[in-house]
Amino acid sequence: LRFIKKTLKNHADEVVTLHKGTPMTLKSVFQSMNLSTYDLTVDMLDVHADRNTFHRFDKFNAKYNPIGESRLREVFLKTDNYMNGKYFARIINEVAFDLEESKYQNAELRLSIYGKSPGEWAKLARWAIQYNVYSDNVRWLIQIPRLYDIFKSNKIMNNFQEFLSNIFLPLFEVTNDPNSNIELHKFLTHVVGFDSVDDESKPENPMIDTEVKSPEEWDVEENPPYAYYLYYMYANITVLNHFRKEQGLNTFVLRP
Repeated sequence: LRFIKKTLKNHADEVVTLHKGTPMTLKSVFQSMNLSTYDLTVDMLDVHADRNTFHRFDKFNAKYNPIGESRLREVFLKTDNYMNGKYFARIINEVAFDLEESKYQNAELRLSIYGKSPGEWAKLARWAIQYNVYSDNVRWLIQIPRLYDIFKSNKIMNNFQEFLSNIFLPLFEVTNDPNSNIELHKFLTHVVGFDSVDDESKPENPMIDTEVKSPEEWDVEENPPYAYYLYYMYANITVLNHFRKEQGLNTFVLRP
């Protein structure tokens, strides 16, 4: 809340997003929602985690949108928006500064990789290095939403193997030759592991036997079960870790 108010006061005329192709300033984003700095309160932001948050995935997801506006999430909490994640990085820098001041507090923050395209890692690393979101008191966990079915139905990919390759191939390549992407190489030294995220309460058939399709054969629109996702994440991370260890680099944990 402090950050939003401060930014509205000092950077109201900064162009922060495109709406139907038209550039919008921060001021006009808030005007379009009929809000001024004075209206904003912590309660209004509605991003507190309460008892229901962890039992209802829809509520959990809604908490990511300040004031229930996905536009504000895009402006303030995304790394790949119109401003290349400038505000998000500033918030992180301020949080990190507070942690460093208090000396004995550490945070493990999450960033998302969606597996939508192989360029995501390079983009994320460029953002992290450009805005120097590094801190001795912060480590990063990469969360991977289980969205294969959405990508498949939107014809973004043909099979589950493409999803896995988009996530893991860039990591194998940069482990093999750090100079191929020095930004990604640096960023990965502060990543501790991976998390798998989606609605765990969805009913599904968890059976995995010898008949189950391999990732390159999994070309249906149905999402693979949770256990399938986890197995292939685990298998890839294990091989990657052995490779990184041989290269004298840090390794990752799987902590879904």
